[in-house]
Amino acid sequence: MNHPTHSSNETLTTRRLALAENLCAQRGSRLTPLRRLVLETLLRHPGSLKAYELLDALRPVQPNAAPPTVYRALEFLTAQGLIHRLDALNAWSACTDAGGHPHDVLVVCTRCGSVAELSDPSLSEQLTQCVAQAGYVLDGHLTELKGLCPRCQQAEA
Repeated sequence: MNHPTHSSNETLTTRRLALAENLCAQRGSRLTPLRRLVLETLLRHPGSLKAYELLDALRPVQPNAAPPTVYRALEFLTAQGLIHRLDALNAWSACTDAGGHPHDVLVVCTRCGSVAELSDPSLSEQLTQCVAQAGYVLDGHLTELKGLCPRCQQAEA
C-alpha cells in the first residue's frame, strides 16, 4: 500500500497547496494567506507540530502571529479535512491525501511525530459493529493508533 508522505519537494507542496485552494473554493470557503502558511508549514514538516511549535515556525515569516490566530487557522484546516488533529501527541499534521482516497486510520509515531494515513474499510466496519454492540453510535470515523515508525524502530535497534 502506497502512503503519501510530507515532503520538502517544491512541486509536490505546490500541488498540495493548489488542491487545498480548490477544495476550499468548492466548499465556499477561503484559504486565507495565514491559513495557507499554516498548511504549507505543516506540509513541509516531516512529522507533526504542536501549536506553539507551529507558532515559532511561523514567526520568521509572520512576526505578529498570535496563538488565537493560529488556533483559528488550525480549526479551519481541520474542519476542511486538510490537516489532522493528533490527540496522541496534542499536535497537528498535514493530511497528505486531502483530495484522494479517504483514510480512517492514523498511525502516529510517538517518538518523531510522523503519521501514516491508512484506510481499511473492513476494520472500520468491525469497529462500528463493536461500538453498536455496546449501545453507542460512532460520532466520527477516524481511529488513531500510536506506535514507532520504521525510522525510529531502526534508530532504537
